[in-house]
Amino acid sequence: MFAVFRDLIRYNIEFAIGLILVVVVAVFSAASFFSPVDPSLIYMTIPDQPPSPQFWFGTNSRGQDMFWQLSAAFRNSLAFGLTVAVLSRIISIAVGLTAGYMGGWVDRVLMFINDIFVSLPIFPILVLFYFVLRNHMDSFTLALVMAGFGWPFDARLIRSVAIGLKHREFTRHAVFAGMSTPKLLLEEHLPYVMPIVFATFMNNMLWSIGLEVTLAVLGFTNINQPTIGTVLYWANSHSAMVVGTWWWIVIPVILIVMTFLGLFLLAVSMNEYIDPRSRLRRMGA
Repeated sequence: MFAVFRDLIRYNIEFAIGLILVVVVAVFSAASFFSPVDPSLIYMTIPDQPPSPQFWFGTNSRGQDMFWQLSAAFRNSLAFGLTVAVLSRIISIAVGLTAGYMGGWVDRVLMFINDIFVSLPIFPILVLFYFVLRNHMDSFTLALVMAGFGWPFDARLIRSVAIGLKHREFTRHAVFAGMSTPKLLLEEHLPYVMPIVFATFMNNMLWSIGLEVTLAVLGFTNINQPTIGTVLYWANSHSAMVVGTWWWIVIPVILIVMTFLGLFLLAVSMNEYIDPRSRLRRMGA
């Protein structure tokens, strides 16, 4: 794994740029742990102050220091994206490997369920969940719901790889040696699909954070919890651009672009690394 990481940094400039952007945003998010005030509290400082040496990112109309507010918001949004990506990867790996290796009726049943989830319109269902769980819809609950819808495309991709692995020589040797199916899938087949898992992990984080921002801007999440979307929600509610507090919109948007661009470049780099022809072409072979 370390060798893969080293090769990506050495031969892929997109990966290096994406990694720098993500690390910068991650360090900024980690600063929230040293915040001198609770970022959920309002009117703790002078409202509507522009960026200055005292307030690096300015203050908003709710009397919050934007530096610490945005730091907490990005920490919560990144944690949300990681939670969705990890949980949905677990489901996609379990479904994809099992369906590809077992085949037969197990494959048909799992892919039937998979195709049902593929066809479901996610956004209206999430809005419905918000109205049903209005009083309990925190970030973790929303992450659980979204993880339940974020796995089917990747499960089918993993299944296609697992079908090929099923007929490889080492699989027959493992079966003849008496290795159980769960152990065979985890120890023999899982390492072969990990590059796909890492590549889809970034894409899933992009998808989940983007959808959370959309829901929050429309007010379909807990708007009192700092996230990227709720920062934009409150800025829009106070007409930030109209009243001249441009930093309330511009600075979060710049950080959002950095986050999404970084994750996108990491995902593209991993996708390219998975394809041997692209990797060799970049290395000049």
